[in-house]
Amino acid sequence: MSTPTWTRGAAAVATLTFDVDAETPILAEGRRFAEQPMVMSHQSYGPDVGVPRILDLLDEMSIPATFFVPGWVAEQRPGLAASIVERGHEVAHHSYSHRAPTSLPPGAERADFERAMDVFTAQGIEITGHRAAMWSASLETHSLVREYGLSYDSSLMGDDRPYQVETPHGPVVELPVHWSLDDWEQYAYLPEPRIGSVIESPVKVEEMWRAELDGMRHYRCLFNVCMHPFLTGRPGRMLALRNLIAYAQECGDVTFARCRDVAEWAREDADTPTRLLPAYDIDESVYPH
Repeated sequence: MSTPTWTRGAAAVATLTFDVDAETPILAEGRRFAEQPMVMSHQSYGPDVGVPRILDLLDEMSIPATFFVPGWVAEQRPGLAASIVERGHEVAHHSYSHRAPTSLPPGAERADFERAMDVFTAQGIEITGHRAAMWSASLETHSLVREYGLSYDSSLMGDDRPYQVETPHGPVVELPVHWSLDDWEQYAYLPEPRIGSVIESPVKVEEMWRAELDGMRHYRCLFNVCMHPFLTGRPGRMLALRNLIAYAQECGDVTFARCRDVAEWAREDADTPTRLLPAYDIDESVYPH
């Protein structure tokens, strides 16, 4: 087997990604929550406190990152996306409303996708990548991504290395994700709307992510970590992230990169596999619903 070129000689490539969801996941559960200050302040902490803190840490440690921003969030905070790009990081498409594409009626995903693109275009933000809300890509999502000129998606779990997904408009590079590398599963908790049940220790999360990184260094994988500024932006969790970055730097064989750069490396690698989206002929007598 030939050595993959997309890793650029590293044992693993790390993409630190931050989903700047702010209030959108809560509003997607019901606009009535806009009248609940505790809930809304829990979410606004992300862009208002978490993002500046994260940007300072990335500057300090000379790490590039990717921020997936819903169009609604960018629209409500007009300078937010620009402040991220000005620090050398990438802003990527994360829907407009943070409603899962698989929950939307026909035509609504396209309208939501286009509305977010219009926001970023108006703000002069170049967009090359996409992540579906809740990672819930539909069978149409990748086709939309390519139709609108974006080069990659980061929503699926079919590998732990980049691969390409065929669409009617051409291939899209997929940068796969996994629940084990998502801080939502570790830190998220709200009583209403009901989110999570146990808030884990940052020490445990750091240990788990180190173990995943070590495994990915062994198998030459993409360490694609998904974090939310309203979660990881909290002080103790920031120290755990700092420790994780320092550990990866000390390993000496981990490259940190923006998602758009990894997607380009994968596209240039002749050995990057190309796959169709999963398709099944389901027997309704076996699976009626």
